[in-house]
Amino acid sequence: MPKIKDHVTDYATKVVNGEMLASDKNIKACQRHLDDLENPNLGYQFDVNKANHVIQFLEMLPDPKTGKQMKLAKFQKFIAGSLYGWIDDENYRRYTKAYLSLSRKNGKTLLISGLSLYELLMGDDPVNERLVGLSANSREQATIAYDMTMAQIQSLRAISPKIKSMSKITESKKEVLNTVDRSKIKAVSNDASNLEGYQFSYAIIDEYHEAKNKNMYETLRRGQVLLDNPTLIIISTAGKNMTGPMYEEYIYIDKILDGVTSNENYFVYCAEQDSEEEIHDQDTWIKSNPLFEIPALRKVLAKNIQPEVTAALDSGSGLNGILIKNFNMWRAASEEAYLEFADWKKNETEFDIHDTKTYIGLDLSRAEDLTAVSFIHLDEKNKQYYVTSHSFVGTKGGLQSKIERDMIDYQYMSEQGYCTITDLQSGIINPTQVLDFIESYIAKYNLDIQAVCYDPYAIHSYLPGIEQRNWRYELIEIRQGQQTLSNPNIDFRLKVINEEIKHHKNPLLDMAVKNAIAKNVNDAIMIEKKLNREKIDPLMATIFAYVIASEHEWEKKRALPMFI
Repeated sequence: MPKIKDHVTDYATKVVNGEMLASDKNIKACQRHLDDLENPNLGYQFDVNKANHVIQFLEMLPDPKTGKQMKLAKFQKFIAGSLYGWIDDENYRRYTKAYLSLSRKNGKTLLISGLSLYELLMGDDPVNERLVGLSANSREQATIAYDMTMAQIQSLRAISPKIKSMSKITESKKEVLNTVDRSKIKAVSNDASNLEGYQFSYAIIDEYHEAKNKNMYETLRRGQVLLDNPTLIIISTAGKNMTGPMYEEYIYIDKILDGVTSNENYFVYCAEQDSEEEIHDQDTWIKSNPLFEIPALRKVLAKNIQPEVTAALDSGSGLNGILIKNFNMWRAASEEAYLEFADWKKNETEFDIHDTKTYIGLDLSRAEDLTAVSFIHLDEKNKQYYVTSHSFVGTKGGLQSKIERDMIDYQYMSEQGYCTITDLQSGIINPTQVLDFIESYIAKYNLDIQAVCYDPYAIHSYLPGIEQRNWRYELIEIRQGQQTLSNPNIDFRLKVINEEIKHHKNPLLDMAVKNAIAKNVNDAIMIEKKLNREKIDPLMATIFAYVIASEHEWEKKRALPMFI
């Protein structure tokens, strides 16, 4: 008996092995699939037959434009097969939610319509009256996906008497009905007055980046709470609204893939460029345009995208729109990332910090929030800097509440050694824990402390403890103003890009770098965060230390006199 083809695992393996180029997020998504296959305690299993069934159905559908059956790209098989192949012990789908994001013109609408039809015609839970919702921020956008679905089922009805007899299209209501079990596909929008009354067992939100709030998402989710096997799919390109709900999801899926938090019921596929620099290299465009894997489509896409890129680079304008639509990168007109994460990540390495000259930075937050301590160790041999960091978490209002609010699994981060959770019943940060950690860290690695650089905002809570410990380190106040921080902010960024600043593995420090934006204030560069709840404390603690560490004079080799 021939071995059953496992399209999902095949794609994941090729991506992880580097045989197929993919975004950093999708490499992690594929690694997640492979890791889960090897995890006997996961509570879910992968059914290749279920995965292949949805793939075969989608490949049976005719392309409305050509009338020919669609052959799925490998990435499309990975998405569809993952959504239906992973199940629990009761045969329910593992993934109740999915985040699918890719550049324009990469088969997004065809995938939406195909999955909707599969659920309409082949779904079995509930057995009757499944309601599939094609939703979007506007009725016009919702209609685009519906029209594609209608075109596909009309093509099916033309070649299959069985499907013709079991389906009915009501154009005036934007509905497709399964007459056998009374299931429906229905197009709805955020402005629909009766959206609250629907119970969609399978809901798709198209172009979610346009949403200004979570009203539609929350309404659809509320309608699914009594269902055994619900699914909600967010599918969209990136956008420029960095205070909107999709960008919030984007930050969250990053945390899932990085292991900062855990959500076993959330599937992620995010095709994006990892760096703005990659727009100069067509060979990398498959990261955000996964249809590049098909040579004929790569040729067409590249031919249409390249002139836009060239024109934007030559004119110096319009690049943000291209980065968003054609390369699926989040961008805001007046904001830019403080650091490209790819530049930061390439500097992650191990370094022996024993006996190093070290500068300490303290970002002392409100008593109930997040405090960070960073250490900049001098690599005197290579004249480079090495950063380590540790965070302290307040739990006022409850730890679980803070985990959900910040979308960071602090309990897991604590177990991994990246943070310390307060031991005070009040939930506020305990200065004694912070100072104890610093002292033990110094002793453990026999550090030669050059200075302790602190933000004066909350130092008063720490001064009694510092005095009691009889610290003899130089304490330097770092004020958060343009005059103090602008030049170090610029210099730190340049040294990261030039690989002169290295750092250890630390998801909380990584997250701070991802959250940081550079703001030009009167020709000074200041670091801010995109959203209020986002954390940049570990990065700011690092910058405070760097303000003084950057002034360190490296030892110069003394030239020997010529007469010796």
